[in-house]
Parts: sequence; structure tokens; C-alpha cells
Amino acid sequence: MSKDKELKEKILKAQQNGDIAALYVLEQQAHESFDEETLQGFYANILDLALEKLTETLEAHRAMDMNEVQDFATLRALYEYAIEHYSAGKTNDAAALFEVLSGLSNDEKFSNALKLHWIAAEEKISFDDFLDRIADLEATQRAGTFYISEFQQEAQKLLDTMKDKGIQA
Repeated sequence: MSKDKELKEKILKAQQNGDIAALYVLEQQAHESFDEETLQGFYANILDLALEKLTETLEAHRAMDMNEVQDFATLRALYEYAIEHYSAGKTNDAAALFEVLSGLSNDEKFSNALKLHWIAAEEKISFDDFLDRIADLEATQRAGTFYISEFQQEAQKLLDTMKDKGIQA
């Protein structure tokens, strides 16, 4: 059996099992084997599964647990989807997604970080300005998180501005 066919079978099995984490494990192989259109489909399947898990989580009135592999992978997929909207200039959509994500996890650090994302998008701060003025990408990289988790001093100013407006983040 060819490597591509074997990879496609692994991906299909992971999709059938709703295993987002397994799909992320196969991500590098997918990049090495698939053309751009097939890769888009690969990521669309991850997003579809993540949206299903989001719906299930909301219906169950539970928080996602960052220590549970599928919840972690789901949060990552939804975060990447929100960042995609933000980087495309769709600040309203991004803000709504960040707001939902900030309340979806039982991880306080993740929730607080996503609140800053939400406020920045809500305030129509461009994604580039968010990265340049608010996020601390080097510290985030050192922290090893899949999401922007470390921030510059400007982030506190943003929180203070929101507090002055009477908005609690």
C-alpha cells in the first residue's frame, strides 16, 4: 500500500472516530503528501469535528478540560479558526469566537488570554497591531502554548480602557 493511501486511511479512521488529536498528529504527514486543495479539506474536517464537539460541550453545559486530549485539540482547532477570522480582518466574527472560547475552558490562563484577544478584536485593533503592540510572541513561544498566552504592557492599558468603559472582561 502506498504511503499516501495509508495516510488517507489513517485520516479517514480518525475522522470516523471524531479524533481531532489524531488528525493533528497526522498534520505534518498531510503537509508533506497533499496538495493545497486536499490540505484545505483536511483542515475543514478538523474544524467540522471541532464545531461538533463545541455544540456537544455547550449542550452538556460543561467546560472543556485542557488536560483532556480531545478537548485540548478541539480548543486548538477553534482558536485557529478564530485567529483565521481575525487575521482576515473579520473582527466582529473573531471577537464573538474569542468570547465563546474564553468561557469554554476550565483553564484560567487560556480563558484570560482569550479575553484579551476578544477585547482587542472588539475594539477593532487590527491583527497586525495586536501582534505588534499587545502580544508578546517571544514569551509565548517560550511558554510553549498553542495560543498567544503572553502579552506586553499595552495589554494592561487595553484592560484598563475597557474597565473605564464599564466593561468587565
